[in-house]
Amino acid sequence: MCAICGNPSMNHGSGYSRRSFLKLVGGAGFALAAPARSLFAAGEVPKPENVLTPDQALERLKKGNQRYVDGKLKRHDFVAEREALVGGQNPYAGILSCADSRIAPEYAFDTGRGDVFVVRVAGNFADTDGTASFEYAVKFLGTTLLVVLGHDKCGAVSAAIDASKGATLPGHLPDLVEHIQPAVKTAMSESGDLLTNAIRENVLLNVENLKSASPIISDYVTQKKVMVVGGIYKLDDGRIEWL
Repeated sequence: MCAICGNPSMNHGSGYSRRSFLKLVGGAGFALAAPARSLFAAGEVPKPENVLTPDQALERLKKGNQRYVDGKLKRHDFVAEREALVGGQNPYAGILSCADSRIAPEYAFDTGRGDVFVVRVAGNFADTDGTASFEYAVKFLGTTLLVVLGHDKCGAVSAAIDASKGATLPGHLPDLVEHIQPAVKTAMSESGDLLTNAIRENVLLNVENLKSASPIISDYVTQKKVMVVGGIYKLDDGRIEWL
């Protein structure tokens, strides 16, 4: 039996290289055994251009959004990217986005495949599963920037407001809007449009929730290896208002 792969009919011998081993186990499996950041030094990443500091990652998103607003999107070679990403991924940013069909982070930031690690749920809130997904991204994939992306006229936030005023919601919607209620409560004490304020407060609240998510994300934030920011997507022109 091979001591490397466990195959009873295979013996790779002492000359079996580390690079061959990486090909054997695959990017995802090996990532669970050792942090991807330790591999970056060896240059073993599918997209070297995605190895960025948090500030560089944010600047890249901002430039991509400006191209999107201006209608000057890059031409992405998805065929070549598929081949490059077969063995793994190293997205430079993680996006917590609303599930609203009008909001598409990959388009809004003019990104290619393997560039952004996206978690989507109506109301863009970080529950346990979403937080765990981003923990995986920062610890094993080398992601240095997390963005909570809300949008104006958000139906999930509007439903949370209705529920706070006594409306009865069908199905599982009460469970969903429960996550948004803290932001609605804060917004109710503010002057101005309630929906606009609640959308903003929901983004800010989830930025703080991710920043303080221990032990993984909070540790990277403290070490300034990861940055968490918020933004609001404007439906009329696609512009991101950064908070």
